[in-house]
Parts: sequence; C-alpha cells; structure tokens
Amino acid sequence: MHKNGHAPKIEFWRIRIIYYLIAAVFGFYVFRLFDLQILQNKVFLDQAEENRITNVSVQTDRGIIYDRNGIILARNIASYNVIITPALLPGDPTETPLPGSIEEIYRGLSTLIEVPVKNGVLNDETVRTFTPCQTDFGITEIVVIGDTNAPYDPVRIACDIDQEEAMIILENSSDWPGVDIEIDPIREYPTGELTSEVIGFLGPIPEVLEDEYRDLGFIPNRDKIGYAGVESSLDDILRGRNGLRVVEVDVAGQDLRDIEAPIEPVPGNNIELTIDSRLQAATKAALIGEIEWWNRYFNETRSSNGVAIAMNPQTGEILALVSYPTFENNRMARFIPAYYYEQLSQDPNRPLFNHAISAEHPPGSVYKMAPAIGFMNERVLAPTDSVICPGDIYILEKYSPNDPGTPREYVCYDDLGHGKVNYLRAIAVSCDIYFYKVSGGYPGEVEEGLGIDRMAEYARALGYDQKTGIELPGEADGLVPTSAWKRITLSENWSTGDTYIAAMGQGYVLSTPLQVLVSAAIVANDGVYMQPTLVHQIIDSDGAVVEPFNPEVKWDITKDPLITIFDEYGIPTEEKKVVEDWVIDLTQEGMRLAVTEGTAERPFKGFEVNGNEIQTAGKTGTAEYCDNVAQAKNLCQPGNWPTHSWYVGYGPYENPEIAVVAFVYNGGEGSSVAAPIVQKIMEAYFELKAVDER
Repeated sequence: MHKNGHAPKIEFWRIRIIYYLIAAVFGFYVFRLFDLQILQNKVFLDQAEENRITNVSVQTDRGIIYDRNGIILARNIASYNVIITPALLPGDPTETPLPGSIEEIYRGLSTLIEVPVKNGVLNDETVRTFTPCQTDFGITEIVVIGDTNAPYDPVRIACDIDQEEAMIILENSSDWPGVDIEIDPIREYPTGELTSEVIGFLGPIPEVLEDEYRDLGFIPNRDKIGYAGVESSLDDILRGRNGLRVVEVDVAGQDLRDIEAPIEPVPGNNIELTIDSRLQAATKAALIGEIEWWNRYFNETRSSNGVAIAMNPQTGEILALVSYPTFENNRMARFIPAYYYEQLSQDPNRPLFNHAISAEHPPGSVYKMAPAIGFMNERVLAPTDSVICPGDIYILEKYSPNDPGTPREYVCYDDLGHGKVNYLRAIAVSCDIYFYKVSGGYPGEVEEGLGIDRMAEYARALGYDQKTGIELPGEADGLVPTSAWKRITLSENWSTGDTYIAAMGQGYVLSTPLQVLVSAAIVANDGVYMQPTLVHQIIDSDGAVVEPFNPEVKWDITKDPLITIFDEYGIPTEEKKVVEDWVIDLTQEGMRLAVTEGTAERPFKGFEVNGNEIQTAGKTGTAEYCDNVAQAKNLCQPGNWPTHSWYVGYGPYENPEIAVVAFVYNGGEGSSVAAPIVQKIMEAYFELKAVDER
C-alpha cells in the first residue's frame, strides 16, 4: 500500500496487454473450433466413418485341377484351426491370476491340443515378432496379445488340428465361450510327387507383390498364389475373386451390422489338363527304373536326373511330363518348411528346376533332323547320292575364305566307318561323316555344304531356338548358333569346324528336351507344328465348360514360308521358301529305318502290344558334354568326354498318336539307355489305349 494510504495505481497499458492476451487465447480457440468443426469437418467425419466401417475380405475357393480322365490332381481341403476371441471369454484374460472359469477353459483346451496354458514372457520384442501358430507362447500369452490389439478379433491358438479334435472342441463350445474352430482351406495334391513338376505348389504373396494383389482383393499372410507349375502359370484362372463385406464396428472392433449388401466370392475356374496320370506314372517308372538299373550295373551313381515327355503330335497335347528328380508338393501345402526348401535348393540335381522345359543341353544326334531336312530341301545332294564314310576324315579348319587353314581330324562314332552312305542310311545309322560332309562341305564329294546360317533357319522351323509357349513357368529358349551370333557374342569368326560340330547337335547348340520332342512331332505330323499344351479345357465351378480344347496350329513348314534364302555371300534375301512334302516323307522313312535296321533296332525289334505289331520311327542321340558338374568330377578327358543319352520317337508310323522323348543326364549311348525308356512308355500308352477301348 502506498504511504498516503491509497492502493498503487496500475498503468493502463499493462491492462491493455492483459486484454490482448486474453483475446488472443480466446481467438485461437475460436479459430481452432472453426477449423475443426467447419473447415476440416469432412476430414474428421471421413476418419470417424473409417473407424466405424471396416471391409472384411471373404476368402474364395481356388479351382480344382484334374487330369484328362477326371482324376483330381489338386483340390482344396479343410484345415481346422483353434481360435479364441478374447472379448467373449468369461472374464478378463489379462488378470493375474486368471479367473477360474478362464483357467478351466485353458486347461481343458491345453489337454486336448497339447499347447501349454502358459509359456514364455511377453515383451516388446516377442510381441513384435509374434506369428500365430508359429510360436512357443502358451494359450495365456497368445490371448493377451490378441486382447491388447483387437479383443473382438479371433487369435489362432493351434493350426491344422485333427478333424476329431475339432469336433470335440465344437461340442464343448457352450462350456468354452470364446473358443471356436476356424476352417481354413488348404491345397492337397492327391497324386503328390507323381505330378508335382507339372502341378507345382502354392506359397504366400511375396512382399514385393503385396500392393498388386491387394488391388485385386487378396490379403497377404492369408491368401496364397502359385509358386511353380500350372499353379503358377494358370494362377489367374484358378484363384477366383474374393468376396467383400462392408460392416459397422464399435470401438472394440466388434461387428455390429452390414452397411452394404455383401459381395459374394467368385470361385476360381477348374482346369482339366491333357496329362493322363496313368501314363504319367508309367513314364516316371520307366525313366527312374532305367536310370537305377544302369547305376546298379556300373555299381555307381552315373545318372541322377533325366526327362521323359509324351505328346500327341496331331493335337499338341502333353500326355505325360516327367522331370527327375522332383519334389513332394504336399509338404508345401500348409506352409513351405524352411528346412525342406533349403534341402531342395542345395541339391546339385536341382529338384525344384523343371528339367523338361528349363534345362538346356547339347542335343547330339537327335538334332540331325534339322540339317537333314535342310540340305535335302536345298538340294545339296540328291536322295540317292552317296558319300564315303571311312571312319575319320581331315578338313582344313578355316575362319575366313583366305585362311590357309589348319588340318583337323573329325571321326565317326564307328571307327570302321559305314562305307557308302545315302540320305536314308545316314539317318538310320546316324552316320557322323555323312552329316559332316553334307553340312559343311568336303572337297571332291560335296562342293558346297548347307552352311551354318541355312542350317539355323531349318532348325528354327523345327521349333529350336525359341520357347514353345507351354503353360509352365521358366521355359528356356535354347540356342541355335549362326555366324553373326558368334561374331557378336564371342568376337570370333565362324569356322568350318564349327559347322561340322553344329550339324551333330554339339558345340554351341543347346536345346531343351521339349524342343527335341517338338522337332520330331513336326516331322511325324507331316510338317505341321501344333502348339504344345497342358490345358485340355477350362470348367467353371458349376461344371460348365468355359473354354473347350481347340488344337492350335503354330505353322506348317510345307506351306508357311519360314525358311530364309541366302545369297552367295551368306546375306539373307527377301525371298522365302517352304519345305517340300517329299523331303518330310523321306525324313520319316529314314527315321523308320532307324528302328528297323539302324541304331534303335535292338530296343524296338519285334515291338508289339497285345499281339499287335506297333510300327514306330525315331532317332537316337549321344551328346558329349563338359559342364561344371563334369569338370568337378574330372570327367572331361580329351577324346573321352562324358555323354548324355537321348532318344525321340513316334508311333504308329503311318498315323502317329504319340511322340516321346527321353533324356538321361550322363546316361551314355542313346540306343542303350534312352531308347528303352521310350519303348516302355509307348508300350504303356498302347496298353492303356486298349483298356480304354474295351
């Protein structure tokens, strides 16, 4: 108080500042209220609406896969999971100790499904890495995690329990409130390893594809997609479309009501494959049986992988496709076991790799049909003209016309030679010297050979150097070299010897087993290339045919101008040509002679089924190789390289119904190892045909 007894006077400017401060605070709150309630009204209203409404994906059924006879190869079966909804338990599941009623439920459930009541300690790290059904936590910890996150969302306690256990739990549902059974569809493959290389398996949606599949209505960590085989390549046909429920939920996440009419899930279409599972079994048995027989004969594991494929050359239908070794796809049905996948990945024989369509090997003499058709169509020699096969010849290895050349020896597989050899006999006995001379030229007998560039065009006309387009992932395109390819790729000129070696299906030439089969099927089908296919027809969930089978002609080498004409300098002209019919007929005759009096005579001599002779035609192949596996085993000895075994054939000769190729890695002679496999497969085919016709 002032000394004169009056209170001190407050200066007006101080009072004004206080008023300003009060007005500023009041104005700020008024502005915020206006901003929140007026300007941002729609934003917060949308957020509230989003919190109130949630989308629930309804899982669809994946399509079923059948073989051509209606045998199920892949289907959906029920997997039973034990779930608990924390909010529906009779008490608070987070209390310590647990309420008696919850404890009683947990103990009864634990005894039945063998999951402990309590196990482990919860902390931030364990909760962050928690994955239902793949955890060591007990029931108590799993429910606490679920109650913390969303009490009305069920949490899985145990996955894929026995049906009997699931029924017991359902019977106790009235005494165990909150406990229920979730039915989760999983894939089952009744034929398992028999068809796994064709069917494949399913796996979780990869992280890099999550956005793409979310846009399609699929849920990561729940829905699965194809990882191999037709499960992968035909995934868009099989997977169908998930349904959708738009529901209102309360603050705890409990469903209250449907906001919109539910969108029902659309089941995937079913697929009937061209595969005959009976022939598939016979094909696999023939391939593995022959490999194991020779391994026992030599008392060592000489061969450990191989391929056998059968198709109808008139329609392109693949009747059997075996890649050995393979895997058991049922072990991938529920989840992909890390240890099993690692085991398959580390196996040097690569069981996850489809050797039938993805492995590229030197085809050896089965490739000779390409230069054979080429030099006959180009009139390099007349059909009756002969060349001399003395067992070995010397040529000048030249890299350019002016190159003086280096003498180099080329030998026939028969050291004694074949004497005078014409076109038909050359194919029948697979005479190397004949193909050397006619493909690359030889002074005094063949002044100008076919040459590598023209040879490449005929090889491509027979399906080499390109993917077939079969409905399987990972198909390779092989390699048919040309002079330009070598200059660009290896920075070297093409040499005379390169042409000689390429005519043998060796050197730079690479092919998949399916391409070899296609080349023979084109010859068998009078020059018509039918699209190889695994799909016979597509059927919807009601059994109606959505897409029937229609054989597709890719091209006809006797009508479609596929062969490029080269000028005298090896430059392609604009003129095209086709293969004349008589060339195909003559080639077929040569392949028939290979069976009756040539390299394949022994395995097919007297070939008959049920007392009826089956006339076939074919071509053997024995291909030298020196890959990383052979090098590691020190097998690449000069003049004695290891060899792959090939045989491709078809029958009946006059009206081919089946064409078959067999390939055995490090198998040796094609006539001894691969040809008997094809013979057994053909025998099984005609026996099954006789049974079906009864």
